[in-house]
Amino acid sequence: MSIINRRTLVAFSVLGLAALTCAPSQAQEVRRFRFAYDQPLNTGYNIAGNIFNAKLGELSKKTMVIDQFPGGQLGQEPQLLQMVKNGDVDFIISSTANASTVTPQAGVMSLHYLFKSEAHLIKALGSPELSKAVREMVSDTVQGAQALAVMTLGLRNMYGKKEVKSVDDLKGMKVRVQATPTEDATFPAYGAQTTHMPFGSVYTSLQTGVVDFAENGVNVYLANKHYEVAPVLSMTNHEANNSLLWVSDKTWNSLSADQKAWVQEAANEVARTQPAKALDLEHQSVDKLKAIGVKVVENVDTVGMAKMSDPFLEKFSNELGPHAVKIAKIIKSLQ
Repeated sequence: MSIINRRTLVAFSVLGLAALTCAPSQAQEVRRFRFAYDQPLNTGYNIAGNIFNAKLGELSKKTMVIDQFPGGQLGQEPQLLQMVKNGDVDFIISSTANASTVTPQAGVMSLHYLFKSEAHLIKALGSPELSKAVREMVSDTVQGAQALAVMTLGLRNMYGKKEVKSVDDLKGMKVRVQATPTEDATFPAYGAQTTHMPFGSVYTSLQTGVVDFAENGVNVYLANKHYEVAPVLSMTNHEANNSLLWVSDKTWNSLSADQKAWVQEAANEVARTQPAKALDLEHQSVDKLKAIGVKVVENVDTVGMAKMSDPFLEKFSNELGPHAVKIAKIIKSLQ
């Protein structure tokens, strides 16, 4: 064999060995992350998870992959918030109302009629200024995790076995609400009694009469089959059903600078595109509910309810703190 041929053979052998040696290493470069939420598939949370996963996969060339755990597989939102702070899960979605248990000023986004319409909601959530203000609030007040984006499931409505056409229909009624000081003050102003419970207990509580009404987004009501025990949906549109996309500090700190940029850009994509998709899902859900015989009450006196809740807007944002004041001001300016 000539010297040239021997050298060529050796060179190819070395390259082949290198390829075999590198193959396992390259496979190990793919990282999988746990992304948890307590709503089922085919909801606005699932839409957000899909958008986030697709954009992150595109930016990272599929080296960063999201495994979704929907339907409370890893726990309800209060548990998930503690898990993400402890670093036991990488990403979660929680409502801003549940987020107020770890950062009370997030309760500002649960103020009734702060968002005047679906158009106002989309415009506000698409604002980089609002997103920045929310991230700063979490950064200043929460240890162990941070917020990446604000998203929504639309506007919240009331449901039970009776109609709600005005505040008069709420007098003396027991309503399951999210555990925030703002809810505990606003609903009693309507004459209702507030009750707190985990989301997973709402179905049985409506069924047994522990509560007369619950309130949530239309698709949440449909996907969790609450219409089976509460067949009347009243379109009160009293509150935005907003949520935060969270990342654990443990996960964030393990990422390279490029990976952090990809994660934030994927979250920005959620903020840009999820709200409109979620609202479209809400509209489809109303049509499905009507088709299966649910009574949808659309002529609700929301103007009268808004007049009763208006005094709380400035009062509560001031009481909650400077971040809440700033967030409320941004939202109002975008009407």
